[in-house]
Amino acid sequence: MSILEAAPKSEQSASKPIQNACITLQHRNMSEQELVKLCLTEVFLSNGYADPHSLAQRDYENVSQAIEAKTGILISISTLKRLVNGHFARLPQVATLNAISRYLGYQHWQDYRSTVKSKIPIEGINIPRRKFVLKRSLPKTLLYSSILSLLFVLFITSRSSLKDAGAGSEEAKFSVKKVTANDLPNTVVFSYNVDNIEADSFFIQQSWDKNRRVRVYKKQYTLTDIYYEPGYHTAKLIANDVVIKTLGVSIPTRDWFFYAKRRFPYGAPSYIYPQQPIQDGELGLQAADLGQNGLNVGAQNNYTYTYFPSQWPVHSDNCIFKTRVRVQELKKNPCPFLMLEVFCQQHFMYFISMPKGCTSEAKLQFGDLILDGKTTDLSALGADVTDWMEIKIEVRNRLVTIYYGDKRVYTCTYSKSAGKITGIGFISNGLCKIDNIELKGLNGTVFYQNDFEQVQ
Repeated sequence: MSILEAAPKSEQSASKPIQNACITLQHRNMSEQELVKLCLTEVFLSNGYADPHSLAQRDYENVSQAIEAKTGILISISTLKRLVNGHFARLPQVATLNAISRYLGYQHWQDYRSTVKSKIPIEGINIPRRKFVLKRSLPKTLLYSSILSLLFVLFITSRSSLKDAGAGSEEAKFSVKKVTANDLPNTVVFSYNVDNIEADSFFIQQSWDKNRRVRVYKKQYTLTDIYYEPGYHTAKLIANDVVIKTLGVSIPTRDWFFYAKRRFPYGAPSYIYPQQPIQDGELGLQAADLGQNGLNVGAQNNYTYTYFPSQWPVHSDNCIFKTRVRVQELKKNPCPFLMLEVFCQQHFMYFISMPKGCTSEAKLQFGDLILDGKTTDLSALGADVTDWMEIKIEVRNRLVTIYYGDKRVYTCTYSKSAGKITGIGFISNGLCKIDNIELKGLNGTVFYQNDFEQVQ
């Protein structure tokens, strides 16, 4: 439980300086290092962490993920620790400063900088755009100790000589080519040049998965890697812990593509090549397909059906996706699930449905909005996925509405677009049976429609 908590937005305009625990400033102007520490401290406060010195590794991970989800910029745990503790001799690169400023609702670092400096009084600190109210049950000694700890973080002197990615970031070179057209697996060749970039370390990350990050070096200009799954992947060139370049790597499919994974979403896939994926007007795998492809029917696997065309000129912010689907269980499972995903250029768009008694494990993401059934009530998404379900996802100007049949079951909004749609997918711990699919724009233009009545 945090020591300070943010007040409702309606109260934020009445922000006042923290009283009775201010350190008198000898100079009205704060140094740039102090401003960075102030900004980071406010980021931690907004996530419910009042004292960065007492945080566990997982707490730093939560803040790092929150910043990346909202701004698209990855700031590593080690960098967060250095900045919030003042262990840096020179300012971080502009991308990092802009990310932490944007996270707090400012346009960029200069916006934050000018706003904060204009609000610093002679004898106190006024944290802008936030009001913090004290929990009534909090002991005064603990309160004062926590506030003083925060103020100490803001004013300690930095002596570290660690470098941040900075000068020359715009001069970085980053390109990619595929060894084969669209085969899987697919080796790609990354060409890069970071010789003029000042940083301690460099990495190329294949996609959203941080486990696919490989270290690269100056005076070396080539890295090859393997993509095992189709889709639109965003590769990242990283200096220290900041993404300085991105590339789209598209590996489309000729038609529907099937594979299994023991641990979703991680791990290597096992490809499944069914002899006849369309039968009796339905798209889906059969239990016999698994054995013919070397898979144990009784094993705990998640099965993915994906379709990635070369191009779909439909934007994720305004679209309608409809399908009729059910899950055929391979073995008795207390929580069979169905995940519907609309793959996009940037963020993910998906939700997971399962029996209502299992919805603690449900998840949802649209654009930068990420919800977990552990901390959000997603019970409305609960359903018997083993029975036929008519599902519709309607997105209008980033307002998402999910329907089961004619019933509206969930509504949410997101702020950061996921870009154009690149594919669609079904994932389950059973075998999906799909009766029909339709993807169209709000003007009625149909981009994909299939009732699987004829073998294609």
